[in-house]
Amino acid sequence: MFDPGYLAPYVLEWLNLLVRWLHIITGIAWIGASFYFVWLDNTIKPPAPGSDLEQKGVAGELWAVHGGGFYNPQKYLVAPAELPSELHWFKWEAYSTWLSGFALLIIVYYMNARAMMIDRSVAELSSAQAIGIGIGSLVVGWVVYDLLCRSPLVQRQLAFGATIFLFLVGSSWVLTHLLSGRAAYLHVGAMIGTMMVANVAMLIIPGQRKMVNAMLAGQKPDPVHGIKAKQRSVHNNYFTLPVLFIMISNHYAMTYNHPYAWAVLGVIMLAGVLIRHFFNLRHKGRIEWKYPVAGVLLLLGLGVLLAPSPPTRVDPAAAAGPDTAAQFAEVRTIMAARCVSCHAAQPTQPGFAAAPLGVMLGTPEQIGQHAARIYQQTVQTQAMPLANLTHMTDAERAVLKVWFESGAKTGGQP
Repeated sequence: MFDPGYLAPYVLEWLNLLVRWLHIITGIAWIGASFYFVWLDNTIKPPAPGSDLEQKGVAGELWAVHGGGFYNPQKYLVAPAELPSELHWFKWEAYSTWLSGFALLIIVYYMNARAMMIDRSVAELSSAQAIGIGIGSLVVGWVVYDLLCRSPLVQRQLAFGATIFLFLVGSSWVLTHLLSGRAAYLHVGAMIGTMMVANVAMLIIPGQRKMVNAMLAGQKPDPVHGIKAKQRSVHNNYFTLPVLFIMISNHYAMTYNHPYAWAVLGVIMLAGVLIRHFFNLRHKGRIEWKYPVAGVLLLLGLGVLLAPSPPTRVDPAAAAGPDTAAQFAEVRTIMAARCVSCHAAQPTQPGFAAAPLGVMLGTPEQIGQHAARIYQQTVQTQAMPLANLTHMTDAERAVLKVWFESGAKTGGQP
């Protein structure tokens, strides 16, 4: 009887592709709008005293040219005297980004938690426990952040920012001691993304609705709603660069697979915030180069600290001879036992429809072609096998190390 179950990994791969594409599209729309409005708030100039604009309640305006047209955006201190017949709301970009991101989290991580979330060298967890920790981190993250925003601390910007930063670094430490480094990073990003979308859904949009409803009822809107919305919007703006890094972090095992992965993430997030702060100040006419310089120096310093030790190259003449074929035979055996279940034209590892990144390791030619990648992933970062599902041993990693540092010869094997 025909069993369509074999298509499940292939279908999931397509879902991964389409939802990831959607997530990128909606994320660009949301972050682009966020960056634009923060720029607008920081760039508008107050109208001349006694001018018609000031009397209308305009707090600031600017002129811009784009796409062959001139634009004259104006911001009202509280609200215009008369509610316009049509208002544009910026919310679906945020909602669509979070929903597509959470769907991607389910497809990539929760549906294959054993491979993608659990590292038994970190913690012995079941799939349900790992998923519960992941979802719980999103809830805890929002609750703690929202409580801090409602506390007097929020009025002291530097202290508030430092507290949020320490909370996120502490959360990273906890998650990297429970989940695989890759999953821990993604859940810190999902935690921040949840804070951002909850700001929109639970405070910014409701506050705007209260202002609109007050005007419809013939009342003057309470400016406190605008003040709180602006505050959360600024928080979202500073969250963006750390979130964008975390979105791509799964490609860089040197970060999430480091013994101090939580500290690595903390340094990168801090660098992102400093660089974003430079642009926010620049929009206001202040050029403070110390912030991007500090951010770049942090990243350069981190790059130096994470650099692997240089391989100890073995004299090629010493490596040549009858032992070369035997050495590569051992390498092929390791590849077959530990790597080819994923890195094959038709992977046998559940959850994989195609070889990750198109890397196949079934033939001597393929192994030789990817020798440097094998060395990096199995020896330097030890990111592979993924979650060490196939139980590669330290002795086997040592064999791969010696093989690569001896010249990565394939021994003329067929």
